[in-house]
Amino acid sequence: MADLNAYITETRIEGDDDGPLAGKTVAVKDNISTEGVETTCGSKMLEGYTPPYDATVVERLKDAGATINGKANMDEFGMGTTTETSYFGATLNPVDTDRVPGGSSGGSAAAVAAGEADLALGSDTGGSIRAPAAFCGVVGIKPTYGLVSRYGLVAYANSLEQIGPIAPTVEEAAGLLDVLAGPDERDATTVEEGADSNYAAAADGDVAGMTIGIPVELVGGVDESQRLSSANQKSSISGDADEGVVETFWDAIAELEAQGAETVEVSMPSVEKAVAAYYVIAMSEASSNLARFDGTRYGLNVTDVDGAEELADEGNWNEAFAKTREEGFGPEVKRRILLGTFALSAGYHDRYYGKAQDARAWIKQDFDESLSEADVLASPTMPVPPFELGEGLEDPRTMYLADANTVPVNLANLPAISVPAGESDGLPVGMQIIGPKYGEEAIVRAASALE
Repeated sequence: MADLNAYITETRIEGDDDGPLAGKTVAVKDNISTEGVETTCGSKMLEGYTPPYDATVVERLKDAGATINGKANMDEFGMGTTTETSYFGATLNPVDTDRVPGGSSGGSAAAVAAGEADLALGSDTGGSIRAPAAFCGVVGIKPTYGLVSRYGLVAYANSLEQIGPIAPTVEEAAGLLDVLAGPDERDATTVEEGADSNYAAAADGDVAGMTIGIPVELVGGVDESQRLSSANQKSSISGDADEGVVETFWDAIAELEAQGAETVEVSMPSVEKAVAAYYVIAMSEASSNLARFDGTRYGLNVTDVDGAEELADEGNWNEAFAKTREEGFGPEVKRRILLGTFALSAGYHDRYYGKAQDARAWIKQDFDESLSEADVLASPTMPVPPFELGEGLEDPRTMYLADANTVPVNLANLPAISVPAGESDGLPVGMQIIGPKYGEEAIVRAASALE
């Protein structure tokens, strides 16, 4: 197989001799701190930075006997849907190397899909575990916010992101989540749920009597006439959903129904505002979080940038910082910092950030109502097949809109899983199954019925 560029750093960090992950290799996304091993976030800004400590999830991997075999490639600071914004070059999709693996955890998903790692860790801010899982034909879980410690995760958008597992099967992904989940005194957002979990046991495929809600805004309706004519299926957010993706989704729903699940149509009008609200909130938090990278503390230093050291010596630190950030950040990161800073600026905070938070509350309310009518919700993970290389970079708006089905889950802080649902023209299609808060067992059970 061609070199997929799935890793930024190849290494070998041995875990304990015994444990549930003994003998397993795990690729760790390169925004998760590993003591003494370079952690770059896919950015020139952090090239050469080696953390002095392990993230909590890395400690738990080692305690469970896993061997970390590398730091996986990613979109720069997690900002992207294709793993093409990495300073270290794009990762290729092992299913079709002319296409992207999804992002921002594309290196993690590609490594698992290609057999270069048994398991992997990703992080999911708006779909960054589920999108590459869908595009690469593997399983990815975005846990409930607070179930897994974020200590040691380089922050992008704190109120949205979660670390989660990527694996070849639902049971393996759930087993890795069992290792990761549970409270951490170093992360005040974590909770007791998951401390004694056995999510892997829920992967029994028993969906008899389970009710699956299908949000019409994410799929286009559930009546039989639409099922028979998938060309009529549309996503009201991202325009026309791909016909093959929609057909594959309905085939997977039919399989779940054949196993005893019931389906019900639900309406969530708020999700039409989700992409806009997500990007305002995520970019605003990013502009704040990334302010720490100024050339004086981490990675790229003012002394490494032409003209910056002279400006600093003259006491012109703002210009020195600007030069360093211009050199260290890529175009997508700069775009998001600028937009986020604008959204938070005086006179615009209430107009943009405030309204985005109002939309977020509405989205949470719609999820609560829909999940009162169904045990889980289902949609295509991505409304389109994997992009061809370069396609998303040429049109960032297209890349943003591809997140339409995934970002609502992060805004509502709920759990979701992407599981392979089949193929369209030889390319993987993922089904997203969303559960109530701390409903990981329900989504694992439903997803395992498709394997």
